Amino acid sequence: MFPTVTQVLDLEVLRRGNPRVVAGASGLDAPVRWVHISELADIAGMLHGGELVLTTGVMLPADKESLARYIGDLADVGAAGLVVELGRRYADELPRPLVRAAERRGLPLIALRTEVRFVAVTEAVHEHVVNAQLTELRASESVHQIFNELSVEGAEPAEIVREVARLAGAPVVLENLTHQVLAFDPAGGDPQALLDGWERRSRGVAPSARTGHDERTGWLVTAVGARGRDWGRLVIVGEPSTVPPARLTVVLERGAATLALNRLLERDLESLERQTHRTLLSGVLTHALTVSEVALRARALGVPLEGRRLVGVMLRLRGGPASAALEAEARLRDFTETAALAARERGLTALIGGLDDGGVGMLVSLGPSDEEHAALEGFAAALDRLVEPGSTAPAFLMAAGSSVGSLRDARRTLLEAAQVADAALHSRTRKAGTYYRLPDVRLRGLLHLLRDDARLQTYVERELGPLLAYDAENGTDLVGILGVYLASGRNKSAAADAAHMSRPSFYDRLHRVERILGTDLDQVESCLSLHVALLALEAVRR
Repeated sequence: MFPTVTQVLDLEVLRRGNPRVVAGASGLDAPVRWVHISELADIAGMLHGGELVLTTGVMLPADKESLARYIGDLADVGAAGLVVELGRRYADELPRPLVRAAERRGLPLIALRTEVRFVAVTEAVHEHVVNAQLTELRASESVHQIFNELSVEGAEPAEIVREVARLAGAPVVLENLTHQVLAFDPAGGDPQALLDGWERRSRGVAPSARTGHDERTGWLVTAVGARGRDWGRLVIVGEPSTVPPARLTVVLERGAATLALNRLLERDLESLERQTHRTLLSGVLTHALTVSEVALRARALGVPLEGRRLVGVMLRLRGGPASAALEAEARLRDFTETAALAARERGLTALIGGLDDGGVGMLVSLGPSDEEHAALEGFAAALDRLVEPGSTAPAFLMAAGSSVGSLRDARRTLLEAAQVADAALHSRTRKAGTYYRLPDVRLRGLLHLLRDDARLQTYVERELGPLLAYDAENGTDLVGILGVYLASGRNKSAAADAAHMSRPSFYDRLHRVERILGTDLDQVESCLSLHVALLALEAVRR
């Protein structure tokens, strides 16, 4: 933004003064923030740094120590340079102590051999500074406008990186936190040369600040992320030992902000989409929304439900419960997004949303040419691959209800899918890419369908009530003992092993069950009735 000392000396008004650099040539690249005219020997206390001081020298001290101190004070406050007009105090040349001190401190010392109007110099330099600032502001405004448009359009990372490279006129790379390249633009250069050994090279560049310049490599680097969570870095690959102009920092940081914002928006929009889907599914199940409302809002989401075959699907995660509510919520959210990804991958049109702590509901919309089993089978296989790549033990259970031909019947297929899933949840084996339907869960499915029926609940109490009461009163688990015995096919030895008990202890508990229930566990019909009652109890408790 500010001109250097060299650029100021190139101005016409100063060239008329026939300037000559007599010392401190190494500092000619220093920026000139302002021009200050003063004859005072103690002017340093009035400066803030970056000033080019103009003087005739009429009030400068004569002794060499004072001259050296004058130069030292200017250098200490960061003055850009000292311009002395010859003719009034110094006729032909500047005093040697002044020249030596300026050379020692690297402060540009310029002698004007022809008289110039100092006010004309200040006007010219200040006009240059103001114009440069205005140009910089306009360029910054243009940069902000470009990246605002990219944010509004939801531009992909590659497009944002390409725009940063175009504005910077240099290669740009977007990398993750492990220095793997996510996107890049070589700015017309050789991509192979840009990316060769990238991880090794990138690990060697670690600016101390969020945005920083590495002088050794010439890289300008900034972190990419938001809400206190960085997920990558954006790099403008410059030339070694080259200081980038301030505008490149603006371009880099605006590019990084756009990348972070677009990632947040993409995530939030996806979450909003899932929330909207969940609202519609809940509206169908609870009658909170009318059929026409659901149809209208689903159609606006790109999920047509009218005039199509609809299949309710319930997905439940297997495995133990999460250790905390937030963990469970995050787990279900990730699973829901994965299910949505699998549906998109298979081209499946569906409402998809979390319905409870461990379940994801779907209302699949099939067109006239869609084959139901193939669509569900393909989705299940895709979800298997995404949830647990390479695993032979599926991490989720999928159940489907009977297809319906009207949105008015969508609730029925969703409820059936949920009941089938609940009935099948005990299963620990399932071939990858398959799903459960009502015929697959057999008696358990029937009992789950009837679990709200008072007659079934009465049956459970009649068969198991005394045993349940005994367990509640004495802190025992004889119901569990009975379940192990029946699940083992009435094989007492196998049941004792399954219960991790000695046979005498297990047999004693079985006799106690018989006494409490007043039944004979050697009778097949009695055991069948009790087994049905246990399955019904499980269904009721779910």
